[in-house]
Amino acid sequence: MVVKNRKKADLNKDGKLSSYEKTRGKAIEKAMGLKRGGRKKTKKKKGSKPANPSLYARVKSEAKKKFKVYPSAYANAWLVRTYKKRGGTYA
Repeated sequence: MVVKNRKKADLNKDGKLSSYEKTRGKAIEKAMGLKRGGRKKTKKKKGSKPANPSLYARVKSEAKKKFKVYPSAYANAWLVRTYKKRGGTYA
């Protein structure tokens, strides 16, 4: 097994990597997002943007006034539904 930065992974400083240190190295690599082979990562799709930003901004301000907690599932659902009712589309 290849462990990057072997000196940092060797906890007891004996020059050898124990099984615990090897698994710790894997966990560190995974947490750091280092590639370990396997599937290739695909690019994340970006969300769709409103085609009419001014209408979207008006409806969004209404949603902020209407709901106590604005960034919520209910508020966002209402925002999208109202935006589409008023003729807005997404690109």
